[in-house]
Order: sequence, then C-alpha cells, then structure tokens
Amino acid sequence: MQKLMHFIKSMKSSEHSEDMYLLRRQNSNHIIDSLYDFNEMTVDNNFSYQNIEPNSVENQSENDLNCYSEKSKSNRINEYQAAWNVTNAIQGMFVVSLPFAVKSGGYWALFSMILVAYICSYTGKILIDCLYDECDDETEYMKPKFLRIKTSYSRRRTRVRSSYVDIAADVFGSRIGASLVNIAQNIELLMTCILYLVLCGDLFVGSFPKMGLDHSSWTILSCMILIPCAFIKSLKFVSKLSFCNAIVHVIINLIIVVYCLTKIVDWRFDKIDTHLNICSFSISLGIIVFGYTSQIFLPSMEVNMVDRKKFDPMLYATHFVAAAFKCLFGLVGFLTWQENTKEVITNNLPSEQLKIIVNIILIIKALLSYPLPYYASVELLEASLFLDLDGYQTSSHHKLNARSPVFSFSCYLADGDLKFWAVLLRISLILFTLFLAIFIPHFAYLMALIGSITGTMLSLIWPCYFHLYLKRRTLVWHQKLINITIIIFGFLITITGVYNSSNELAKALGKDLVEAGLLNKGLETIKNQTRNFC
Repeated sequence: MQKLMHFIKSMKSSEHSEDMYLLRRQNSNHIIDSLYDFNEMTVDNNFSYQNIEPNSVENQSENDLNCYSEKSKSNRINEYQAAWNVTNAIQGMFVVSLPFAVKSGGYWALFSMILVAYICSYTGKILIDCLYDECDDETEYMKPKFLRIKTSYSRRRTRVRSSYVDIAADVFGSRIGASLVNIAQNIELLMTCILYLVLCGDLFVGSFPKMGLDHSSWTILSCMILIPCAFIKSLKFVSKLSFCNAIVHVIINLIIVVYCLTKIVDWRFDKIDTHLNICSFSISLGIIVFGYTSQIFLPSMEVNMVDRKKFDPMLYATHFVAAAFKCLFGLVGFLTWQENTKEVITNNLPSEQLKIIVNIILIIKALLSYPLPYYASVELLEASLFLDLDGYQTSSHHKLNARSPVFSFSCYLADGDLKFWAVLLRISLILFTLFLAIFIPHFAYLMALIGSITGTMLSLIWPCYFHLYLKRRTLVWHQKLINITIIIFGFLITITGVYNSSNELAKALGKDLVEAGLLNKGLETIKNQTRNFC
C-alpha cells in the first residue's frame, strides 16, 4: 500500500511539474507568435517551430496553475487530429512531382517511397525520445541499508526539452546548435516559398500556353499577388482556409488518380526502369525525402496530445498511409504518360478544360500556402536579429541559449505596427524568393536539391546523431547500428543528390539560356558532355 501511495504521489508530482512548465511557457514575455495550432487541425498562433523555455514563475498562485492545467488539458488534441496534421505535412502539394520521380528512379523510386517513410517515422520517434530524460524516482534497499543492495526502483521519464532547437543546443552547444537548426529551417522554409512560386509559373504556363507569357512573367504576376504578405502580423485569417485547402487538394489528387485509372489499357509496366541509375535515382531520392520532412513541428504536436503514448503508433500509421498513397499516385501517374511525364503531372492532362480547372485550383492553393513558410521564416529571422516589441531579445529558445540579437532595436513601433524599414525588409524577402524562382524555374530538380540538403539533415542525419549522443548510455548495440546506418544513408543522399541535382539544374539552365539566345549553343553542348558522367 505504501508503494501504491508513493506511485500516486509521484504521478501527481510529475503532472504538477509539467503543468507548471506549460504555465511558464504561457506567461513568458519572450514567447514569439507561433504558427501551428494543432488543437484546430490548422495553422494559428499558439505554437512555434521552436518552443521557448521561459522565465520562472514560482510566485504564480496555485489557483492560476490549476486553471491553466484544466485549460491546457481541454485544448489538447487526440491521435486522430495529430494524424491529420502529420498527413497535411507529408501529403502536400508537392506530390504532383512523384510521377516524375518514378520516371527518374523506376522501381527503385517506388521502393524508396516506402523505405524513406519508415525511416522518417523512426527518426521522428527518436527525435521525440530526445526531448525526455529518465531519472530514478525512488530506490529501495535491503536492510541493512549500508550494503546498498537494491530491491526495487522506479524510473520517471521527464520532458526536459521543448523543441528541435533545445535538442541541438544540448548536443552542439547553445550557440552553434541553435544557429545550425535556424539556418536549416530558414533554408527549408524559403526554398518552400520559392517552390510555390515556381509551381505557380509552371501551372500558369501549362494552362495558358497561347497567351504569350513565359514562365518568368507568370511567376512575377504570382509574386505581385503575394506582396501583402509583408504586412501579416497574424495567420488567423489564413488558418481558416488551410483545412479547406487540404480537402480540396485531396479531391484533386483523387481526380488525377481516377483519370489515370481510365487509361489503364495503355499502361506498360515494362516502361518502368528496373536497373539502378545513380544519377537519376539520387534526384528521385531528394524529391522523396523532401516530401517526408515533418520533424520540425513534431515536438510541438507531441506535447499537446491528450495521450502521448499514442504518438508513436500515430506516426507510423500516417507514414504508412502516406507511403501507400504516394506509391499509388507516382505509379499510376507515370504509367499513364510514361516517358512524356512532366515535372508537374497536372500539365500532362490532355483535356484543356480539365487541366485549366485543376491547375487554377492548385495555383490558388499554392498562393494561399505561401504565407505559412514565409511568415515562419520572418518569425525566425526577427527572433535572431532584433529585439521584440518590449525590448527583450527573442532569439533565446533554450534557457542556455541566451545570446543577444544582432541588432539592439525592435522592428515594431510602440503600438505594435511594423516600422517602415521592417516592411521594406519583408518585401525584400518576398522579392528574394521571386528572384530565385525566376533564376531556377525547374520545380523537380530544385525540390530534389532542397531535399538532398536540408531534408536529409533535418529528417535523417541530425535526429539519429542527437539520439546517439543523448542516449549513448542506454542504447543497445542494434539501436546504435540502425542510427549509424541511417546517418550514412543520409550522407550518401546528400552527396549524390546535391551533385546530380546541381548538374541537372545547370544543364536545364544552360538549355534555357540557349533557347533565349544568351549562350552559344556549341559551347553549351560541350559543357553538357563534360558534365554527363552517367
């Protein structure tokens, strides 16, 4: 009975300490407006890519703590809501390039969609494990106690870190760790913005080829629509549309699959490559890895689940479903158009009316999706470079990561509005994404390059390395072997993917310059021949 009472007491103590931690997070003056609200299955302002360890609030009353505890529990999400959010993250708009990935990688690409799904679900699981430490709760000794013979002991799993940045800070150091993750996140977010613009240009060109506007012109027009994003201070309005966007995208994917199934008599499985071509396969791997990147926001999702024990099964289930759908979508899309498969599969639709309708809907979805990664990048940059409105530094997301921002002033006025120069900086960031979208107008190759760099780091290499470092005393040999294998696999994807994606991008850009009359055709032929090692 004493053991039972002690167990109940320890559980209450654990819940009390965690609720106090959540209360500290809510009352912190350093908290930045965030992007992901997993309580509403959409995007809002309650959680950030990097949750912040706030100042202590020991003088908070017990009533405040109890009220907050009840509120936090009522606002948490179940496993089905969490599954919906993970599905939205890994089943986004970029599945339109999966048939092209099958064209480049053949059966190996289809196998990789399953393998990478399993690896990313595993790395998501161990990343969450890195948020926790285990400590002895109570140890009982046989009498006489001076012999120190243990008869029983219990261990308690405590959440001591709140975000990806916290983990990196404990592994690489507070300054280097936070900087590495912030840089990787910013690259991932800004490249996602660029991909949305490139996708809009591709879809416009495919829908209205006779209007006389090229890809760059359509991309500029799309970007002009997005200029008001510079004035966004909250994503509440956009969040109301995200759920509808996800539903519409599912419907469009089903339309494409159903159309492809009507052409089943024309399918030829012998068109799918069976041999392994390292050059093209590495490009496919980059595209596939990019489509499974969701580790950034998993810590925020896990802490807000009603039953955290269901997080791991939820993660494996969603990735299994995603892998099944991606394999189906990539396979039927390629079999329908085979060697004529384009980088964006909707441009292959033969019916002009159907293609225009589908592409316009996807363009609207891309334009409405752009503010999310853009605002996330703005938030990270403001946190690293400037003071917040109250004069506090906003770059400290880890209690040991207390470092001054680059500039000792805020980009907000006293009434909360943005300063004029801050608006100009935000507009400059939009124009920066436009410039790169115009300069690199090749959707699939650009996505492969991003997936080979930031995708492998955030989803494969770093989670395994963090797990090896933080859990080195408790991991068994086969767990260490799995982590080391994934790290090697990630580095291979990075090396081969960056080289071959850059090579294909260079050739595609050279071809664009030749067509524009800006590069001598003979010189470009020589360059292409010297680059072609596969």
